[in-house]
Amino acid sequence: MLELDVELQRGAFEMRAALVLPSAVTGIFGRSGSGKSSLLGTIAGLVLPRRGRIVLDGVTLCDVARGVWVPPHRRRIGLVFQDSLLFPHLSVRGNLEYGFKLVPRSERRFTLAQIAALLDIEPLLARRPQHLSGGEKQRVALGRALLSAPRLLLLDEPLAALDAGLKQQILPFLRRVKDELGTPMLYVSHAIDEILHLTSELAVIDAGRVLAHGTFGEVIHDERVLGLAQSLGLENVLAVRITGHDADGAATLGDCHGREMHLPPCAARAGATVYVSLRASNIALALAPVPGTTIQNQLPGIVSRITRLGDRMLVEIDVGQPLLAEVSVRAVQTLGLAPGAAAICLVKSQALAYLGGGIVPG
Repeated sequence: MLELDVELQRGAFEMRAALVLPSAVTGIFGRSGSGKSSLLGTIAGLVLPRRGRIVLDGVTLCDVARGVWVPPHRRRIGLVFQDSLLFPHLSVRGNLEYGFKLVPRSERRFTLAQIAALLDIEPLLARRPQHLSGGEKQRVALGRALLSAPRLLLLDEPLAALDAGLKQQILPFLRRVKDELGTPMLYVSHAIDEILHLTSELAVIDAGRVLAHGTFGEVIHDERVLGLAQSLGLENVLAVRITGHDADGAATLGDCHGREMHLPPCAARAGATVYVSLRASNIALALAPVPGTTIQNQLPGIVSRITRLGDRMLVEIDVGQPLLAEVSVRAVQTLGLAPGAAAICLVKSQALAYLGGGIVPG
């Protein structure tokens, strides 16, 4: 468990953050300049807070009032940045061994062979960093951090410099680290998709303040987060149980709280649960089922809340779980939408996107 209550001043930027993070993996989400990296730097011991304390698994790492300050190299915290920061003069093996050799034998959790196999970097051990792809470099950086036997792994936008294809290559390895090694992680990103690949638990930070902390479903509905709705992308995340596939492979069928859904084709087996994301702006609303349309998903629900965001309206509909739809003010007025009213959410199947390879993280 990580407990922190800190204040930090860096030039004109001020951060005040208080969090208790019991989950094995927590996402730290916010736009650029919100204080995410500053928070990680404080936890790692790279930045001295003006006030406050940090406690990891019962061990006090920092207590400004009592003059307690554990230096970075004694905190046993691993760091992975968006730039892999590998040593160019060392081979992949040399980079992996760098931190490993500094860990006493009695405290080592993994062998180099184990980590190399887990991250599929065994064929790369003799190469130098300049001969690696961006994705390979990040896997090596992750391996180097893990071999330092960290009590906590901090990942600061580790995929930000990679294109979409490489991100999809790295995400499964991060999932394996979570599932097979059980190393606690804080994952910083401005991409909800990445975070949800690993966990549904996240803290939202803006302008140096923690706006909300909880599961994605709780946080996205928090009043304090609504001001960030546009930068969040207003994405809904639905857990859908796969029920089957079209014979011609053109669609996958699923069940969401008793409501049938048509999804883009995927390889998940019947009975598996997948995460799909859906932007609020891709949901249309109707007062009754619409016949004769190509829109295959029509989810009935009850309006639970309506919030105005500038010239748009954010309508929350309970379809078995809360679903956010972003529509115009005129649309709300024309349909006479109000809390308690019945509504149908119209969703094109191609507007649904699988998150984190689909499988729901535990």
